[in-house]
Amino acid sequence: MKTPKKITVLEAINLVKDNDSVVLGMAGAEPKLFIQQLHEVADKVKGVKVTNCLPIENGEFFINQDYKSSFSTDSWFYGASLRKAHKNGNISFIPNHLHLAGRKRFEHIRPNIFVGTATPADKHGFLSLSLSNVYEQEAIELANIVILEVNPNFPRTLGDVEIHESKIDYIIDANYMPPTLPDAEPNEKDIKIGNFIADKIKDGSTLQLGIGGIPNAVAHALLGKKDLGIHTEMFTSGLMHLVKSGAANGSRKNTHKHKHVCCFALGTQELYDFIDDNPSIQVLNGHYVNDPAIIGLNDYQVSINTTIEVDLTGQCASESIGHRQFSGTGGQSDTAVGAQNSKGGMSFITLYSTANVKNPETGEREEISKIVPFLKPGAAVTLSRSDVDYVVTEYGCVSLSGTSIAERVELLISIAHPKFRDELRKEAILLEYIDGEPNGNLKL
Repeated sequence: MKTPKKITVLEAINLVKDNDSVVLGMAGAEPKLFIQQLHEVADKVKGVKVTNCLPIENGEFFINQDYKSSFSTDSWFYGASLRKAHKNGNISFIPNHLHLAGRKRFEHIRPNIFVGTATPADKHGFLSLSLSNVYEQEAIELANIVILEVNPNFPRTLGDVEIHESKIDYIIDANYMPPTLPDAEPNEKDIKIGNFIADKIKDGSTLQLGIGGIPNAVAHALLGKKDLGIHTEMFTSGLMHLVKSGAANGSRKNTHKHKHVCCFALGTQELYDFIDDNPSIQVLNGHYVNDPAIIGLNDYQVSINTTIEVDLTGQCASESIGHRQFSGTGGQSDTAVGAQNSKGGMSFITLYSTANVKNPETGEREEISKIVPFLKPGAAVTLSRSDVDYVVTEYGCVSLSGTSIAERVELLISIAHPKFRDELRKEAILLEYIDGEPNGNLKL
């Protein structure tokens, strides 16, 4: 049986050759040492294509445009570092639904090299991929070379995240701490939105939550519920608190009863300590976890996601600001559709009613409505108007399911900020979404 060879980071980056396709672990599962030093072989390689997802580390190979002839980066989900470096011209977004992200990408371009992170092997020779199994197992199966940064500080998670050492070509010994995200403290708007949602969630429901103030507020408001289940893309600190409190035990789930299912985790050190060697947490392959057909198998599945802006017909732009890529589709469409496939399921799209943005003409910051007559030019529609269910702001929660455009206009205006409601109604009339006497010109 093959035994992986231990190598240094320098030896690892020297395995990269011209025109290679290199796939990196996602978010908390990023191979930090490899990323920090990859640019050091820039003078030896050309045309290397790196695929990543929600990168946290600022890799010189993509943030420094001096290396653009050697490396290009395609990503399933932008983080702050990619947004900032996009202007360099060698970074591009991969449109995707998370449950098909790996499969479609690897059919298009097979990985030569996969580099990720893992815990040390147990007595049976199995390592755990720890913080992410979104596409990592799929990449490992296909890659010609598999390199893992093995780190004792990472939590040993369970599910189908285990990999036998015989499938690994090279190991880099690592000793850094996994990246953490602090818990976002909910503000007044978050709490209002969280309470609107929590009021609709029944005991025994199964949850999908993301990260941030609104999901944390929802989780806090659910602490008094009973027999909640978890089937989520991302396991967060908010979900951890529901499990610790006893509110979530998975006892009424139809699939993976008494288990809390996810495909990656990211959060506080307390979260990592909690999921370490915890058999109730199952980190399963993203292709399975986020499949809308699988999500819909649990009764009363609830999906809670955020968006950047919603137009008056219900289209949700959650990943771009106009034509500028901001984040990614991720699992928003997967989980929203999956929840609505579920018996008694509900999908919530949340947003603040307004945002403060810089006026491009004056340079001054101004308040704008996030419920709009139409999306910004070039905006990507992350969740189609045919797939939207509930929309929630700090002014209320409305269901768009089964409604006409005219009905949607009235519902969405009712949860817009009061100071923008008259203008939204006027523009809806001009767009002929609703009947009325037009007054003024449409703002294009």
